[in-house]
Amino acid sequence: MATSVSKSITVIFSVLLVSFFLTVESQKFSRNLSQRSLGLRKQKLSHFRFYFHDIVSGPNATAIRIVEATRTNRTAATGFGDISMIDNPLTIGPERNSRLVGRAQGMYTSASINEMGLLMVMNYVFVEGKYNGSTLSIVGRNPVMSPVREMPVIGGSGLFRFARGYAEASTHTFNMSNGDAVVEFNVYVFHY
Repeated sequence: MATSVSKSITVIFSVLLVSFFLTVESQKFSRNLSQRSLGLRKQKLSHFRFYFHDIVSGPNATAIRIVEATRTNRTAATGFGDISMIDNPLTIGPERNSRLVGRAQGMYTSASINEMGLLMVMNYVFVEGKYNGSTLSIVGRNPVMSPVREMPVIGGSGLFRFARGYAEASTHTFNMSNGDAVVEFNVYVFHY
């Protein structure tokens, strides 16, 4: 009986010891932090309004198709599978010569067979005022024929660390002859 008790104690002790070492090991991987230790204050909600210039034509295009999918067994109307890289100007007004506040850098791809639906993956890189050098990251679906499209803000850098929110896009102008577009963006973002 004493042997059985000592074996049970040994097993329990071994389990506790292993649990202790696993806990110590996991604390090396992660730890809880206070917001203050990172210099984070109370969150603010900000609204940004600017215009996105998607220029696909001419010698100074800011959106370049880098992948064109093979068009078999489908219509070319949606461009399904095509991928474009962008470095589009963001301006204060809809005119191309309006004051530059940033750039939309990333890519979009036609992700829908039956409609003009884009997958947008981009960073808004700001160059104006206190936001100069800060970025917001946007990833989401853009059904371009809808009057208003909503895409999530999934993060950011600089003044937008830990940012979250959403961006609403609405087409301001679209040139049917060359494919250039101006899109109004209203971005609502929580940040520190």
